[in-house]
Amino acid sequence: MIRGSVQRVRVVDSRAAVYHLKFAFRFSFACYFYFATSEWGGAGRTELNSNMTEHPYGWLSILPPIVAILLAIATRKVVLSLIAGIFVGALVTKHGNLMAAIHDTWEIHLWDTLADPGKLRVFSFTILMGAMIGVITQCGGMRGLIRSVSPLANTRRRGQLATWFLGMLIFFDDYANTILLGSTLRPICDRLKISRQKLAFLVDSTAAPVAGLALVSTWVAVEIDYVKSGLSNAGVKDVAAFDVFLTSIPYRFYVITAMVMVFLVALLGRDFGPMLHAERKALRGDVDAPPGLDEEHARVSGWWNAVLPIVVTLAVVVWLIYKTGADAMGAELVNAKMRDIIGNGDSSLALQYGALWGLAAASILSVAQRLLNSSQVVEAAMGGARVVLPAIAILWCASTVSKLTGDEAYDGRTSNEPYAFQDHRLYTGEFLKLQLAEKFQSAESNQASNTDKVTGISTAVRLLPTVVFVLSAFVAFCTGTSWGTMGILMPMVIPLMYSLLAVDDQMDSEFARNPIFLCAVGGVLAGAIFGDHCSPISDTTVLSSQSSGCDHIAHVWTQMPYAMAAAVVSIGLGTLPLGWGISVWWLLPLQAAALVLILLLFGRTAEST
Repeated sequence: MIRGSVQRVRVVDSRAAVYHLKFAFRFSFACYFYFATSEWGGAGRTELNSNMTEHPYGWLSILPPIVAILLAIATRKVVLSLIAGIFVGALVTKHGNLMAAIHDTWEIHLWDTLADPGKLRVFSFTILMGAMIGVITQCGGMRGLIRSVSPLANTRRRGQLATWFLGMLIFFDDYANTILLGSTLRPICDRLKISRQKLAFLVDSTAAPVAGLALVSTWVAVEIDYVKSGLSNAGVKDVAAFDVFLTSIPYRFYVITAMVMVFLVALLGRDFGPMLHAERKALRGDVDAPPGLDEEHARVSGWWNAVLPIVVTLAVVVWLIYKTGADAMGAELVNAKMRDIIGNGDSSLALQYGALWGLAAASILSVAQRLLNSSQVVEAAMGGARVVLPAIAILWCASTVSKLTGDEAYDGRTSNEPYAFQDHRLYTGEFLKLQLAEKFQSAESNQASNTDKVTGISTAVRLLPTVVFVLSAFVAFCTGTSWGTMGILMPMVIPLMYSLLAVDDQMDSEFARNPIFLCAVGGVLAGAIFGDHCSPISDTTVLSSQSSGCDHIAHVWTQMPYAMAAAVVSIGLGTLPLGWGISVWWLLPLQAAALVLILLLFGRTAEST
């Protein structure tokens, strides 16, 4: 009877897989038919005015990420959907040439991404972390840690608050935050009957926001450099990029509301939408998660067997980030500040070797205490590495989509000519940036007729921070990269704001303190993180779901309502009223109160019926 049931399940699964394959094939073929039969360039390209360069693909440049996202939601086959999106993108760049698109899908896009040194280090870090967690689990350290923290995190509320607190504590890198917390806290959350989806949400919603706000993190130098480029393009003098970065922190409304939302969800114990359903399933003991390590018969040993390898990993990561940053600065190190050193560090190299040393520490502890012999250590490490292989596949394909929609040559070439690599890149961010420039290029000429007589600021300018936030979110959603989004938009938004806000007799330092300008800068940074949170092709979203052990699309589906709620509050009680002169220090408490009200009105406890 059981064997027959298993066979029937396998038949159903195989039929579903065949259906999804047919669906993806038909969709891709339909796209090919369109490209092959339409007059290329008529509907796709965007005609701009005389002082702008015509985009080669227009709205078709956003098609691959949209295809990948819609297919992933419809079929729940993430890797297959991403490959379909890559193929559609290759069809676009090859003007509907089927054979050339098939060639480029593998040779130009997928293999190129796989061979990228930075991505290889991220893949290596993920595999090594999986191996380390495998050894920690099999030697009994994980169960020992659970037993030790049980008196502290003995309720669902305390467990969630502990996750939030640790997420705020590991502020120096979002990758380290995601993988360390997800892998370490998963068994603790399972014992407390906290769903894997909730764990992924807690981890993902603190990783990028806290790293983006921290003054010492791998994000700081990148963000400051983008601001510096924007100030340089605008011709702004006597204004330090770091000062703009620092002053814009209170204006990054979504980043702040996202972290507050996580805290309130953990504190109040209220959920809504798909997350409430997942939490109720977890309370019933129905853990909706992919197969992982077998912990049922794992021995119990001292908590230090779990904690020490993680401490070693963190210590090596921090030291190598500092060391590589110091080496990169060279002679400038003498007068450098800590934030500059950390910001110039090679985080991918640091994470890789940190995980390697952590795995070595876990193995030595296990063998030295005779908890495992050498062959058992190897077996446990391989078992842990196998668990994260699906994450590697998703991350590989998602990174490929991100590169496809970008503007960098696959072979390392550089060019100052616009759209020089359009034979294999879609320039999606450039297209969306041009849309913003086209919509607001006439704002300066129309400012006199639509200007408030008292303040001298037009309605279009007041709305610009909101538009920037939404556009930044959309670019990040389509490209799956928050850093790339910042790099695309920041050098354009700052000059645009300067042309609309700066007055002839006004000093640049006064312009840099303008709340609307700071809100636009914060809108780029915050919108990029919001889009990153909602995008199934984001690397941090992938790592969050896989390290937490939950289905990837389930994580995206359960996290999105919380991200949307925080974004709506950020706009309704943030970017919009600030444009009309409301102080940021009034808006931040109002946003927190609005989040509490949302959870009280729409949220329910998992224990309620």
